[in-house]
Amino acid sequence: MRHGDRFVNDMLRPGRTKILRIAQIGAVAVIATMVCFHVRQARPVEDPMIAKLEAIFAPFGDARSPGVAVLVKRDGRVIFERGYGARDLQSFAAIDPQTNFRLASCTKQFTAMAILLLVHDGKLRYEENLTEVFPEFPAYGKSISIRNLLNHTSGLQDYETLMDQEERGGGRHWTEEYQIQDAEVLALLEKQNATIFPPGTKWAYSNSGYVLLGTIVAKVSGKTFGNFLHERIFAPLKMDHTVAYEKGKNEVADRAFGHTKEGGGWKQTDQSSTSATLGDGGVYSSLGDLTKWDEALTRHALLSESEMEPALTPGKLAGDARPEWPTDSDRPAGTPVSYGFGWFLDPYRGHPRMWHYGDTMGFHTYIERFTGDASGRDRLTIITLCNRTDVDPEELAAKVADLYLESR
Repeated sequence: MRHGDRFVNDMLRPGRTKILRIAQIGAVAVIATMVCFHVRQARPVEDPMIAKLEAIFAPFGDARSPGVAVLVKRDGRVIFERGYGARDLQSFAAIDPQTNFRLASCTKQFTAMAILLLVHDGKLRYEENLTEVFPEFPAYGKSISIRNLLNHTSGLQDYETLMDQEERGGGRHWTEEYQIQDAEVLALLEKQNATIFPPGTKWAYSNSGYVLLGTIVAKVSGKTFGNFLHERIFAPLKMDHTVAYEKGKNEVADRAFGHTKEGGGWKQTDQSSTSATLGDGGVYSSLGDLTKWDEALTRHALLSESEMEPALTPGKLAGDARPEWPTDSDRPAGTPVSYGFGWFLDPYRGHPRMWHYGDTMGFHTYIERFTGDASGRDRLTIITLCNRTDVDPEELAAKVADLYLESR
């Protein structure tokens, strides 16, 4: 018998078999111990914080009520991503990270990015005025620059006020079924002969300005606003389910419908006469897609850091006047405001951030990005999307931020 065969036979003897089995059992035990150790080591270090986060959003967990989607990222890592409640009250489908909400004014960051991309392409300038883009626009448009539109210093009249005037004067009447379109907003503004204040002298939040920016994107690019966003932002970032919604032209997958509390129940209040405008609030998106957007902003995936700088620089007024919230707005009159292009830039508890809120028929939304220190550490992103109007997502985001941030 060959030496190798003798070795095999020896290993098959009873005594040797027992030893082999013991060795095998020991090896398995070591591997199991290593796996268990690995699993223990891999448990989220944020466990105590997760419980606190869950406590903040637990009140919205009723599966038969509209609710909230929330995302928390720290230093680029998703640490909390949850859905609470139902996306609609017919199917009662649960809200999850793929549920698409109407972003309302959080759309403005995408509209601003579209303008930045056109500037990058050399097709537009920040100092270009309205009459250069729309030659038929009245003479007052010569003093309104693209920059004024981006940072809310244009002084344009509010298109909802103009809608009311038009209707009272026996003109067009807009409804949930017959919604005002971007071209009609442009037409209303073209009927005016002056701004509320000289452009660049005051700050006043302007949905009119961002509707016009959406029409500018379409005219300058030669594409529809939605197609431009898809081709230049959503598709490159694989935000596959984010859309600029146009009724009858496209659909929203996994769509949340807006609701308002009425008496002891809920009323679906998903659309209004102004829900069809695009640049000021027409984008739908989800937590899953918005985390890709957040990462792209961190990595400068669409534009370089220097090209993004104008968007993250607070707008200035003539004579170095301080930008302030006007009367009849979302903050007390006289409150200082810092706004770039599509982003508020006011710090929170001494921490630099970029943020925006959205408030429309049936939806409240909030996106907040704490940019961290110079090395990129201590970054914190909080996104809260609500398909109910009795919830203040900014307040919820503040509770989350307070768990992580120290006052400075």
